[in-house]
Amino acid sequence: MESSGSGQAKCIAGSSREAELKPCNAESKRAGWATFPFITGAAALLSVGATGWMTNLIVYLIKEFDVNRIDAAQVFNVINGCFCLLPILGAVIADSVLGCFLVASISSFVASMGIVLLSLTATLNSLRPEPCGNGSSSCKAPSNLQLGVLYTGIVLATLGASGVRFTMATLGANQFESQKDQSTFFNWFFFAQYAGYVLSSTLIIYVEDSVSWAFGFWLCVAANFIGLAVLVAGNRYYRHETPQGSPLLSLARVLVSSLRKRKLQLTPNSNEFYYGRDGQNKEVGVPPKMNFRFLNRAAVKTDGDTKSDNSIAKPWRLCTVQQVEDLKSVIRVLPLWSSTIFLSIPIAVQNSMTVLQALTMDRHLGPHFTIPAGSIIVMVMISTLVSLALIDRFRSSFPLWKKLTGSPPTVFHRIGTGHLLNVLGMIVSALVESRRLRTSHLHHLQNVYNHIVPMSVLWLFPQLILVGIGEAFHFPGQVLLYFREFPANLSNSATAMVSAVIGISYYLSTVLVDLVRRSTGWLPDNLNDGRLDCMYWLLAGVGMANFGYYLVCAKLYKGKDGSSSSNLPLRDDAGEKE
Repeated sequence: MESSGSGQAKCIAGSSREAELKPCNAESKRAGWATFPFITGAAALLSVGATGWMTNLIVYLIKEFDVNRIDAAQVFNVINGCFCLLPILGAVIADSVLGCFLVASISSFVASMGIVLLSLTATLNSLRPEPCGNGSSSCKAPSNLQLGVLYTGIVLATLGASGVRFTMATLGANQFESQKDQSTFFNWFFFAQYAGYVLSSTLIIYVEDSVSWAFGFWLCVAANFIGLAVLVAGNRYYRHETPQGSPLLSLARVLVSSLRKRKLQLTPNSNEFYYGRDGQNKEVGVPPKMNFRFLNRAAVKTDGDTKSDNSIAKPWRLCTVQQVEDLKSVIRVLPLWSSTIFLSIPIAVQNSMTVLQALTMDRHLGPHFTIPAGSIIVMVMISTLVSLALIDRFRSSFPLWKKLTGSPPTVFHRIGTGHLLNVLGMIVSALVESRRLRTSHLHHLQNVYNHIVPMSVLWLFPQLILVGIGEAFHFPGQVLLYFREFPANLSNSATAMVSAVIGISYYLSTVLVDLVRRSTGWLPDNLNDGRLDCMYWLLAGVGMANFGYYLVCAKLYKGKDGSSSSNLPLRDDAGEKE
């Protein structure tokens, strides 16, 4: 791996996206690739701890707490929604108050406590309802105490795991100065995360299904505590960003100030704008850009807005030009961000429904081994893992791409490829489910509860592989895009943006599934009596329409420096000569 260049005569203090150079001091001896094993190692271990219980939660709720199958899938989607949406909260706290390292460390500890409670529900018989026979109508419902311990554990484990994911990504990216190193770091950081997902979704889930739930959950606890120890052990090497107060509050001030000055006539005179107390936030004489010009009023000085020392007297009436431009950067990204919603909804539905499909299919590999239903989704992670490694390996082909197309591959090419692969995955899902239904009808398995369809679960692999390859393209691509295009003081929020929209998508997927259940007969508790294939065709159509929307957004996008989407290469040396 390449050196971060931290031993140079000058180094970049703070975010690599800031142009301000400061002389090197003790801080310059930190950061760089020396931090890489600690951050990625912790990420892999914490991923093992989080995924080990979460991936198999549907099966655990069905078998140990007698939850209806579709309801268990809905609970799974809600939890995944929280897991993906709550990183925004962690990012805001990191940007505003505590910084990445403290948020990641505290969150890891909270997650460990939650998994301990889940482990107790699997260990102590008094914290689970009595076993219930298949299809029995006399199942004893869980008590309030049992449900209380279960859901408290789930809430703490989800809250903690969500606070780790993207604060650690930002912590790692902030250790590097060049976009090339940041791009490489993101690829290998997500590689480490998915390696953890694969390990937990195979080994730990197999232990849960074949040995005991308690032993599997306690393995998750151990992985979480070891991951926390690795993260803390690297603290002396990390370069820490100093929180600058709430950046979201700064954005809100721009909105309020522009509304309060909505009747103010904009002036072309650059001296009428406020650039900061010492005029150093932006070069004096360069007025704000003309896009979203109604926001420029927030930076226009009026009587009483400043004190005698040129500091702001009324924070909710005056903002700096830089703060105005920061808000514009966020607004420009929002259409692209919204296109991720209908990219992620099909994935959310597929994740939960695939587990339910696997429960109805032949999961035997040979006479002695049965694939756990919760491990089926591991194919998404394995294909993502392999694809991430191949994408990084074949970056040397970028100059060839430029020769063929006249321009280097951009972040938008990478994300768009992920969109198309996701749609193709939904089409394959529909075709496979159609075959599974035909097989079940051929063997007269309608209205037969818990009967296995004589069709190998391996038929589910192609659709999961396609979605996994697509995720290797669009997921890191989006994180990289937002990290580059967001203001420097919103770096944590930038990397959490993707997770937030995925969380929203999980919630919307539960709404969609509930709507389909109420209005059609596609999703009964016994999938053999339904039409899940129609659901997949619906998701493929939604994904294709969303891809068209994404293309429009990408075509119209202008970067924070005014560049078009064609000028946002995957790495800053993409255009160099071979």
